[in-house]
Amino acid sequence: MKINNKIVRISLWLMLGVISLVAIFVVIVLNMDWNRAKPWLNERTSEALGRPFSIRGNLALSWEEPHSGPETVTGWRGKIPWPHLLAQDIHIGLPPDIAGIAHPEKPVPASASASGPIPAVNMAQINEVSFSLNPLALLEKKLDIPVLRFQDSSLFLQRYADGSNNWTFKKNTTSSPWRLELHRVVLSQGKVHYIDAIRHADISADIDSLSTDVDYGISWKLKGKLYGEAVTGSGKAGAILSLQNQTQPFPILAQLQMGQTKVSVEGSVTRPSELAAVNMQLKISGNSMARLYPLTGIVLPETPAYSTAGHLSATLGKIDNHWKYEKFTGKVGSSDLAGSLDYQTRKGGKLRPLLQGNMRSEVLQSIDLAPLVGADSNASKIKRGTAAVQPADKLLPVESFHTERWRSIDADVSLSAAKLIRQKVLPIHKLQTRLIMKDGVITMLPLSFELAGGQMQAHITLDGSGGDGNKVKSKEMVQDSNIAQAPAIRAKMQVTARHVQLQKFIPTLAASKLTVGEINADARLTATGDSVAELLASSNGELSSVINHGSVSKLLLEEMGLNIGNVILTRLAGDKQVKLNCMLADFSVTNGQMNARSFLIDTDEALIDITGSINLQKEDLNLTIKPNSKGLRILSLRAPLYVRGTFLHPQVTVDKTVMAMRAGGAIGLALLSPFAALLPLINTGPAQESGCGSLLKTAK
Repeated sequence: MKINNKIVRISLWLMLGVISLVAIFVVIVLNMDWNRAKPWLNERTSEALGRPFSIRGNLALSWEEPHSGPETVTGWRGKIPWPHLLAQDIHIGLPPDIAGIAHPEKPVPASASASGPIPAVNMAQINEVSFSLNPLALLEKKLDIPVLRFQDSSLFLQRYADGSNNWTFKKNTTSSPWRLELHRVVLSQGKVHYIDAIRHADISADIDSLSTDVDYGISWKLKGKLYGEAVTGSGKAGAILSLQNQTQPFPILAQLQMGQTKVSVEGSVTRPSELAAVNMQLKISGNSMARLYPLTGIVLPETPAYSTAGHLSATLGKIDNHWKYEKFTGKVGSSDLAGSLDYQTRKGGKLRPLLQGNMRSEVLQSIDLAPLVGADSNASKIKRGTAAVQPADKLLPVESFHTERWRSIDADVSLSAAKLIRQKVLPIHKLQTRLIMKDGVITMLPLSFELAGGQMQAHITLDGSGGDGNKVKSKEMVQDSNIAQAPAIRAKMQVTARHVQLQKFIPTLAASKLTVGEINADARLTATGDSVAELLASSNGELSSVINHGSVSKLLLEEMGLNIGNVILTRLAGDKQVKLNCMLADFSVTNGQMNARSFLIDTDEALIDITGSINLQKEDLNLTIKPNSKGLRILSLRAPLYVRGTFLHPQVTVDKTVMAMRAGGAIGLALLSPFAALLPLINTGPAQESGCGSLLKTAK
């Protein structure tokens, strides 16, 4: 019994001693001046971060009731107070070894950044940081912080031309048994300054807290420059960023404007710690889709002014990012556009990002396609943000293609249009193409559409990869610093037109009740250049076409937009309908020079022989038209006509030295001998008894 009492007394004294030690520890902790520990904390933290760290303001510890965190603390654990730490005026410096920058306490050379001298010696300056710590979690070697609060922070972020940056902290090569569990981050006022030598960016943002908004906790405004162009923006976001409860959405509302491009988003990020689930409504508008390249890095074509709205979602991983822009609708010029696009970064290996999708249009205006090849007016070019480069005396577009951007992405996109309309109506329906861009080479597989009861099909390849001796463009250098020069295009084109009916092609002919035929044509060309004008100026190949049974008039040529033919016909026959039995046209093309191998027009009144050439480089004409009357009629078909001048200003003159009228049958059909290239086009026509079939049979 005495032994038991002795054990009880010893136990009581031990418990009293432990309680006394705990009480003494608590008294010491509560009354300790923690600012004396700042030098030790600053030194240890600087070593861990690999950069200067200092707490220059007050460092205090207090005790408070347990925080609930993601779950309510109950039982005896709810009786244990938690330490609450508060630190003021915290400075996190720049790493001393980035881009040759000296220690932050020393003067910083102006050459430290490609975009100018560094405006600050600290990466971050925080007015106040506070958080509570779960003391019981320390027994499990775990730092459990329910809420980390930042008040009035200034953040300076910089990326250098070599790709290095000032926000990547030193990695600890040795594994630590301690782990951090941070549940939520609360943001309030602050400033962020971002400089990027690669994207030529210098942007500043101001952050402020919102106390009355039920959906958002902070607001922000930004301004600066990106690729030398002014950028402004504003928006709202949640003040509490949940890092553990990944199902709780973090709301975001933002508007951004760069030049004429406007972007707005509204939605949420549901896994912000990994940026792995984006769910937003996206609206974009601007003067040309090509201006989105600095913002997105995605190569899009030159277009007229556009606007679009759709659903944006994303899954962002450590290696690959996957974006989807689904069920979007919009306008491009006067054309409607809808569809879905899928974009993957594919960072693994040497794969380029991949853009895939399907787009469709009910009514596609041909004028909206002109910017694709630079064929719009100078006024239109200025509106979409490019230089007014088209000379007043040139018809063929001289605007350069951005081939340097073709190698930044691969693409596989399909486009379909129910109807294509031009200013003077052409019956074009069911336009379809599949555009594939890989390794800087664009292929259309194929471009096809229904035209006036017939079918047109084009196989086009545009090689802008820079391989196999492509010449390099000298007129236009690249914005992207990692690409020095832009290669010209090596182009291949094969076009076929079959059974295009004149009566449907020109609806105004329907009322004339004249016999009309059909058009068949082939074209095969290769070329090198960086614009439509340069490609045609260097083109090689051949073009051939056949028109069986038709009617030709000034009205018809006006409807077709053939101004040169309009002038010629007026000279030949005035302004009346002329019955067309056949037209044969066969040109060889050598270095942009089109030479007429066979060019004959057979009408009821005459057989017209056209010789000469068309220079696509100089855009000038050198054609001789020899009309040969089929009968003893008093006609204007008396003498050869000479077609000279330029595409924009053709001139037709008469050979006044030849005034004698020609008798019927005064043409030598031997001129038809080189018709081999045209025979396939005859065979695809209605019959050998057609106008062209009869003409070639006679020639044989």
